[in-house]
Amino acid sequence: MPIRDLETWMWTEACEMLNRADQMHRQFFRPAVMNVRRATWEPPIDVFETRHECKIMIALPGVAPEHLNVILDGNHLIVGGQRHLPTCNESQIRRLEIPYGRFERHIELPAGHFEIGTREFVHGCLLITLRKI
Repeated sequence: MPIRDLETWMWTEACEMLNRADQMHRQFFRPAVMNVRRATWEPPIDVFETRHECKIMIALPGVAPEHLNVILDGNHLIVGGQRHLPTCNESQIRRLEIPYGRFERHIELPAGHFEIGTREFVHGCLLITLRKI
């Protein structure tokens, strides 16, 4: 694939992803249900695979590591947790675009057997490395 076609494809995919995220945000983000146990939003992900591992980048800015759960369940990785609404004394909320509350993302993995390797935060994203076994 020529470089120009690849750039156009990537730009188109990114714009479509932003549109889908915006639609999901309007459809599913409701501050009144932030204390429920079920997930209210899903973080976007990128998945990269090599011969020896699979790396998954999950956009989670503002989520503390202690508020995360990562589970490997068969051919799925399940990442869940909560992003808490910041407490600002005597402030009025003027706009909320960042989703808060419970989140959960089920990620179907490529064929193979994996084990969780490293988990690290990189620029507001959780990077999970799964080793192929």
